[in-house]
Amino acid sequence: MVGPTRPQFVLFGSSLVQMSFSNGGWGSILSDIFARKADILLRGYNGWNSRRFLKILNEVFPKDNVVQPSLVIVYVGGNDSVGAHSSGLGPHVPLPEYIENMRKILIHLKNLSESTRVIALSCPPVHEEIACGNTSTIFSKLERTNELCQSYSEACINLCQELDVKAIDLFNAIQKRDNWMNACFKSDGIHLAEEGSKIVVKEILKVLKEADWDPCLHWKSMPTEYGEDSPYDLVAVDGKTTLNPSDWTFHREVQWD
Repeated sequence: MVGPTRPQFVLFGSSLVQMSFSNGGWGSILSDIFARKADILLRGYNGWNSRRFLKILNEVFPKDNVVQPSLVIVYVGGNDSVGAHSSGLGPHVPLPEYIENMRKILIHLKNLSESTRVIALSCPPVHEEIACGNTSTIFSKLERTNELCQSYSEACINLCQELDVKAIDLFNAIQKRDNWMNACFKSDGIHLAEEGSKIVVKEILKVLKEADWDPCLHWKSMPTEYGEDSPYDLVAVDGKTTLNPSDWTFHREVQWD
């Protein structure tokens, strides 16, 4: 482990998490926003459902760790919501079981420490025509419908309200974007393209800014590592002072709030 020790933000979940550092994904955007403020750690497992996450929960998040994450952003449910296959195989988990599995996951994360905060992402919608229309020589036909996505999304949000966990309603947030079906997804109609990832980031930052958490985990409120002024910084135009670049954001395509 390298120092200094920073707050740890863990992204935990299925493919929406595993792919979040690819091609302008929301994990990579968060890493840029929180540079010199927090370490963004990726624990993503493509294709997993809530049953599989329960089996590794204690390994990924041991309760006896000396250092616990400051924030866990968890996404579980997209694969659970896939329609059941006639063989009994596949990732589908019935909605009542999904709710109970998520309950165990969220309670475990909440209890890691008094200062560990949790944000749950609900199931986003899909571009149904593409998601259901894809033919493949590898996979059996998948049933990915917005009716199923919505039911699992609402179940996640309702559970979070019951457990006092912050939740982000991705199902509705993404649909507020103009031309969302064509703009927000990769070519499979399921996974998020850069525009979809920007919505995820915007919603996460909104929660962090508005949450009544001490300490605040919004990037503008967090200290910048080695952020003090230095005579070794670039010299200003007046020729007498230096410019501290530690919090410069001019390189960002989006100036995040």
